Amino acid sequence: MGSVGVLALQGDVREHLATLAALGVGAERVRTPAELDAVAALVLPGGESTAIAHLLRTSGLADALGERLAAGLPVLGTCAGLILLAREVLDGRADQWGYGALAVAVRRNGYGRQIASFEAPLTLSDGTSVPGVFIRAPRIEACGPGVEVLATYDHDGEADPVLVRQGPVWGASFHPELTADTTVHRLFVESL
Repeated sequence: MGSVGVLALQGDVREHLATLAALGVGAERVRTPAELDAVAALVLPGGESTAIAHLLRTSGLADALGERLAAGLPVLGTCAGLILLAREVLDGRADQWGYGALAVAVRRNGYGRQIASFEAPLTLSDGTSVPGVFIRAPRIEACGPGVEVLATYDHDGEADPVLVRQGPVWGASFHPELTADTTVHRLFVESL
């Protein structure tokens, strides 16, 4: 396996690099199309989805990433990264765009604004638990065909999907990089 890139335009770049390093995985910052070409997989970090989208365009990475996604690049998008990968964004800005690589509908700030940020245990599909950090987190409101739910969060008596996968593309509503638990990154890397 080649190295895993972390989109390094805005957001939780250091935290993802540290988590991958803790797993012994070679990880690189990705800021240019040439750096994107050099990686075998990519993490789209949390941050602010419209800011990241703007920076993707101005850096020249927007089209290059779209082409790599279409060619099957494995990607893990967390929080804002999930929004960029979603097929439908609810409550988005009029100029909001994304890649549509995951057949999910997400609601921006679906669990509340910054003041409503929280931590909660999440249940993986095998029944084990991982910690979840939700900061202005998107809420997955619908999953299309081919989307596998890998983790849920018990919200108002409903099991909300919070970690999903469609082929090589993964999306998380939460920030796995903000805990000491490396499970989500490990599962992603093991799928490569």
